[in-house]
Amino acid sequence: MEKQTFMNKTLLIVAAGALLCGCSHEKQPTTASWQVIENGDGEYTHRLTLKGDLDIEKIGFNCFARPMRTLNELDTITEIVPGYYALTSGRFGTDADSLVIDIATKGAYRNRASSLDGLHAILADGTTRPIAFTRMPVTERKQWASPDGTDFMPYGPEIYDRNQEIYSEEVPSQYSVVPSYKQVRLTEGTSKTPLAYKWINPANTTHTDELRPREYYTISVRNDSLIITAADERVANAARYSFEKLVAENYDTLPNVEITDWPDLEYRALMLDISRNYQTPEAMKHFIDLMGQHRLNTLHFHLLDDEGWRLEIKQLPELTQVGARRGYTTDDSEFLAQIYYGDGNPDTQGLTSNGYFTREDYIDFIKYAYDRGINVIPEIESPGHARAAVKSMEARYRRTGDDSYRLIHDGDTSVYTSAQDYHDCVMNPALPGPYKFMDTVMTEIQSMYNEAQVPLLAIHIGGDEVAKGAWSGSEVAQKFIEENKLDGQTGLHGYFVDRVINMMRDKGIKVSGWQEIALGHSDEYNAKTAPEVYSVNCWTPAQGAMPVGAQSVRNGYPTILSNVNYFYLDMLYNNHPEEPGLNWGGTVDEFQSLHGYPSRLCPIDASKEKGSIKGVSGQLFAETIRNPEMIEYYLFPKMLGLTERAWNSDSTYSDREFNAIIGQREIPRWAREGRNFHLRQPGIKEIDGKIYMNSPYPGAEIRYTTDGSEPTAQSALYSEPIPASGLTDIRARLFYNGKSSLTTYLFN
Repeated sequence: MEKQTFMNKTLLIVAAGALLCGCSHEKQPTTASWQVIENGDGEYTHRLTLKGDLDIEKIGFNCFARPMRTLNELDTITEIVPGYYALTSGRFGTDADSLVIDIATKGAYRNRASSLDGLHAILADGTTRPIAFTRMPVTERKQWASPDGTDFMPYGPEIYDRNQEIYSEEVPSQYSVVPSYKQVRLTEGTSKTPLAYKWINPANTTHTDELRPREYYTISVRNDSLIITAADERVANAARYSFEKLVAENYDTLPNVEITDWPDLEYRALMLDISRNYQTPEAMKHFIDLMGQHRLNTLHFHLLDDEGWRLEIKQLPELTQVGARRGYTTDDSEFLAQIYYGDGNPDTQGLTSNGYFTREDYIDFIKYAYDRGINVIPEIESPGHARAAVKSMEARYRRTGDDSYRLIHDGDTSVYTSAQDYHDCVMNPALPGPYKFMDTVMTEIQSMYNEAQVPLLAIHIGGDEVAKGAWSGSEVAQKFIEENKLDGQTGLHGYFVDRVINMMRDKGIKVSGWQEIALGHSDEYNAKTAPEVYSVNCWTPAQGAMPVGAQSVRNGYPTILSNVNYFYLDMLYNNHPEEPGLNWGGTVDEFQSLHGYPSRLCPIDASKEKGSIKGVSGQLFAETIRNPEMIEYYLFPKMLGLTERAWNSDSTYSDREFNAIIGQREIPRWAREGRNFHLRQPGIKEIDGKIYMNSPYPGAEIRYTTDGSEPTAQSALYSEPIPASGLTDIRARLFYNGKSSLTTYLFN
């Protein structure tokens, strides 16, 4: 008894001493930092440094699917699904409180899209916990250039020359907006803001002109009033909202003016993907507001894809119970495996892995958009890009025993790899399940629009990128092809599209789709299908004697120009390794989208074509989006080129004029409103033995270093050329309106 008392006293003394000295044997939370080491011959190496509690079974993480290996034989990486990996190590569970794991990955590191993300610890019981994760910046040439000399970095001289081309100190007028007005005539006097508003319907006046475009309107600023004449109140409201946001809110007084305006194209759209990374209804309403400012009128809403189903369908609850949740799983039976981002927990809220629009959310959202002049076209990806639906309907089958909604069948040995590297993501059109499924989903969506009293212009059925061989191992599909005398996979795909279109026609719904529903089919198919189609998004680059857009028009379809190399807003602004975004379609900045002239992307003879160019659409796929701020980064200023081309299909602003509006009008406004945006970089160039630097915008600061360190707001301020002698590593950043650019490099 005395011995036990002594031991207790001793433990108390030790514990008290530990508290007094700040010591603790409690393990700290697991943290991780990640950095690129270098590009090598055919692969690049990167390092994961772990600290804290390493009493774990595995670490789950996301990365675009590539072959990878660990450099320590005690460490192992296995693929759970393409893009989601598990890292195990014989060094886990030891007393070590830090661990370095080096990884070699096939290919070369080029930009942030190749980074690791979504790290989480997986414990022995299968539960998970978050890992605080830091990505170290890429700042050294060996991290982005390859040993063979391949180097896509935009260096100082290239940027310097481009800045010289686009720089202007000329101050844009108050009425120089994007998209630009067709006609602007200044009148005498000025008016004070805010302006009193009045709408005039020309039907109530003595002057009407039935030949005018439906969205024709005029703006008159006089006597401290804003007077808009338009035949449609929604057109007037949209014009007012855009005018007040882009013009009136920025000035205390305005010159009196008469503006005449109309759009050249009826369909002016943005497509936003919330399937791959979810955005809330509140964030999407903010997105709608941004669209309305720039007179876009259509949201192509990419609600579902392989990686997620984001819309409640009451009759099929598994779609959101399974398809709207992502985390650590090895069989996708209760929720989907984590893709792109997350913390391993399918129930965590506030991240982009999990979440969906309830029926009530969606009804409220489409009403909100319609009231602001924007129609919402929902997309149901089919028959490809359907992994979330396939897994959800398999869960339903296991739960209920009802196979009538199954999208695949047992015994299918088809081997295929989709564009996103999946092998299990395609509906089988030879089964009855896909048609019952599509009918149920379309009926529910139509009822939402009816309840909202908002027109449903179309449902987008996807129809794109069905992987080669998708039904090659399906006896059911092969028998169906033979019995119906179909042309293999293409014929079965066309059969699916045709049958879904017939279902939609019976409901009074038009169909939209990607270019695959309009290309490569028979004349008979086109003659039957084209009249039922509201729009076709043509997305591949405009090249060759007859680009795909022109082929779609030739086949009789109303065509939407959506070319990846002009209008995919999720592409990189440039090839700087610190830029977010993808690069499979090249780079797209605000000038590339500005130069997306329909007549160049889709050269047609309108008098000879069956179809037409209906509009222009920008696409924002969400593989690299983690929050609403990243959406703004991709949109501003890249979206402005798109909106200018959607409203004015012919030439308007020069690059210099356009950049002046962005730099002197839009960027300061975005900064005042607290928006995120992309800032162009400063140029650096050696000329006659001196280092010159330049800015794309008047009034911006250039801060630079010459010792190989990264510039900060405290670095030297560039004011005049500096001697080049002895300088081998010059780095500069632009600081403007509270934001800094990425670093520009000049290595001598």
